[in-house]
Amino acid sequence: MTLTLDGQPVNGSVVGSTMVYRPRELSDGEHQFAAELPASGPLGFLKSSRTGSRSFTVDATPPTLDIDEIPAVTSYRDGVTVSGQTDGANQLTIDGEDVTLSPDGTFEADLPHVPTNTKVVATDAAGNQTSTKISGSVTTPQIRAVHVTAHAWAHDGLRGDVLDMARRGLINAVQLDIKDEDGIVGYDSEVPLAKRSGANAGIYDPSAALKKLHRMDIRVIGRIVAFRDPKLAEWAWRHGHHDWVIQHPGGAPYASKYGPIAFTNFAHEKVRQYNIDLATEAAELGFDGIMYDYIRRPDGDLSGMAFPGLDVKPHVSVARFLKESREPVRSAGAHLSAAVFGIAATRPHEIAQDIPMMAEHVDYLSPMVYPSHWNQGEYDVANPNSQPYPIVRRSLKDFKRQVRGTEAKIIPWLQDFSLGVSYGDAQVAAQISGAADAGIDSFFLWSPSVRYHSGALG
Repeated sequence: MTLTLDGQPVNGSVVGSTMVYRPRELSDGEHQFAAELPASGPLGFLKSSRTGSRSFTVDATPPTLDIDEIPAVTSYRDGVTVSGQTDGANQLTIDGEDVTLSPDGTFEADLPHVPTNTKVVATDAAGNQTSTKISGSVTTPQIRAVHVTAHAWAHDGLRGDVLDMARRGLINAVQLDIKDEDGIVGYDSEVPLAKRSGANAGIYDPSAALKKLHRMDIRVIGRIVAFRDPKLAEWAWRHGHHDWVIQHPGGAPYASKYGPIAFTNFAHEKVRQYNIDLATEAAELGFDGIMYDYIRRPDGDLSGMAFPGLDVKPHVSVARFLKESREPVRSAGAHLSAAVFGIAATRPHEIAQDIPMMAEHVDYLSPMVYPSHWNQGEYDVANPNSQPYPIVRRSLKDFKRQVRGTEAKIIPWLQDFSLGVSYGDAQVAAQISGAADAGIDSFFLWSPSVRYHSGALG
């Protein structure tokens, strides 16, 4: 038997009673394949040969797919329209859902939420596919917020003062604690580990709090103290999950100024997932943003700490945790952010907070540039605690430089408490001015007592 492809001889191989030819690569278009088998008659006389041929078309070119720029929104819950054009496709899907194609290949689809890593696939009649991932552009709105603990929100007087600032237009956002420094979850979470560990406290009703604040057009950022979690650490140690806890090299729980067993192991997947589960639950409840705090290792000599299962540098593991959190939190509708130490801009490895690396995975970072927390001479400021304006302005300029090239913004934590120097309206206002002169019009105010100098906000 002789074989030809487009008139040119080719070599086949016998498989059973069949002659098979497998071309390596064919150009797009029409091709003809033919086979001829000579036939022998009696006494060796030749009879006419038997021939056969088939025409076929090759289409290995995938369709084109162009997506128009998605208009920016201010919330991951906002609906958007995705539009574009494909050439050669007869089917288009967005995250598996069919989208109607016009005869000219254009399409338009209204999505109920801004896409985050959403897959668009164009398929032609031959089964060739072109796919791409799309994410909407979500801007961070201006934030002028105050810190509110779970107990403060449940307190009529403290809650009333915060709501009064909101009514007067002094603030447009509230940072409300979800999980605090003791590992206590302020409401009754449905996350199984929050129940099993006894973290749930039922201090406030999140749905009622969100409803009240949203009616006033106040955004709510939920704060989750991530790895400083004595409640989970103690529960895990008692139940034999020792690798959930940061340890001394000898194997005992790591003791520090925060307590005898305060820090969970950021390298353990169960610890990481617990915080992600709380974050996504809060986003689904309606929190507009999630801010991780204590997303770091304990400060101190690294040689005195052991992190079971850690296979990368601590700062890399911390940044990867943010990467793991990003899509679940955004898909649930919330912005993602992290509070960071002021010293992280210049000394990232002291607490495992690499600012450029972390900035790749968040909407904004919130450095705690409290003047009382700086050493004398930092950023060439002789006495930062007594000079709130220059220390805030200079340090924030450094943080802005650190996140350059990423989409992350800087929204600082400013000091509204006294520590060594008495702070009032003037000192708080000086910090706000320092941030503004660094090109930042947003901020969070921190007062552990949840009592604020509203005169600085007028």
